[in-house]
Amino acid sequence: MSRERLYLFDTTLRDGAQTNGVDFTLHDKQIIARMLDELGIDYVEGGYPGANPTDTEFFATKPKLGHARFTAFGMTRRPGRSASNDPGLAALIEARADAICFVAKSSAYQVRVALETTNEENLASIRDSVVAAKVAGREVMVDCEHFFDGYKENADFALACARAAYDSGARWVVLCDTNGGTMPHEIETIVGLVTKDIPGSHVGIHAHNDTEQAVANSLAAVRAGARQIQGTLNGLGERCGNANLCSLIPTLRLKNEFSGAFEIGVTPEKMATLMKVSRMLDDMLNRAPNRHAPYVGESAFVTKTGIHASAMMKDPHSYEHVLPETVGNLRKVLVSDQAGRSNVMAELDRAGIPYEKTDPKLARLVEELKEREAAGYAYESA
Repeated sequence: MSRERLYLFDTTLRDGAQTNGVDFTLHDKQIIARMLDELGIDYVEGGYPGANPTDTEFFATKPKLGHARFTAFGMTRRPGRSASNDPGLAALIEARADAICFVAKSSAYQVRVALETTNEENLASIRDSVVAAKVAGREVMVDCEHFFDGYKENADFALACARAAYDSGARWVVLCDTNGGTMPHEIETIVGLVTKDIPGSHVGIHAHNDTEQAVANSLAAVRAGARQIQGTLNGLGERCGNANLCSLIPTLRLKNEFSGAFEIGVTPEKMATLMKVSRMLDDMLNRAPNRHAPYVGESAFVTKTGIHASAMMKDPHSYEHVLPETVGNLRKVLVSDQAGRSNVMAELDRAGIPYEKTDPKLARLVEELKEREAAGYAYESA
């Protein structure tokens, strides 16, 4: 049975740059773009040309990418201007990029309050911008900002915005949970309704993580028919971050519900470098890696409790939902005051120290370890 293609869109260099404390240099952007390309990401969004000197310079010369489509981000034409007389739109079209991702309001409230224009002018802005970019030979996508809140407020208008983008020639119509407050069941229901009007092969999801559900919301959108997922490495992004591609990639490739139905551009061989890629980004940003991050965190495959270690001595995967090496991680068994004989034996095995399982020294070693930890010593890293 043939599998459907899912497309991964990385916005680390644009949405991720809005993370508090994160600043990318031009050199950083060039390195990260190549790193994402080598990983197998389909679209690399480089930033907002014209918004700042770094992004403008980044788009002055198109990076040499072997797989990914280099994407510029920016606003649709401003209300009251024509597509030919909008400096922001001109900067996007002049950028050396394969694709353009426009951001457009799809909430009647946001159009009225933030843009201070009419619904009709907003729809015309979407149509005019998509057509202008298509004429310039770019692949076009539209991020429908505030889509889910807008849909719950005025479904007809939110759908009209999405439809205006699609009918004008946008390759992807991306539904954005901009404030990150939508629940997974709402995402699945609304995306399912949208894909009755716009083919799911042209629908994407852009989820923020304000309720710690950006990954779940992205997967819910896929279940409902969306075929592009936008996210960032390590979940970088404004406020609480974006959907974490370091969690989405292995879930899509290793969990049967998705791996049996879909194919992604990240091969098993490249996925085995995922932990390294995650660490490289943290190193470049001088950020401490999240030890407890799923899949790629240092503690993702650590066992501390004695009864768990005992089970893992018999079956290494008793407390692992995937093999650590599939994402470039390692299995670790800690020795601490939570440990038992199995933890100690696992560490002796790892160190290549011979022992007899019935040796009473093992029990004495565990007791002395616990007494010392109670006195203030720590042996987890020993």
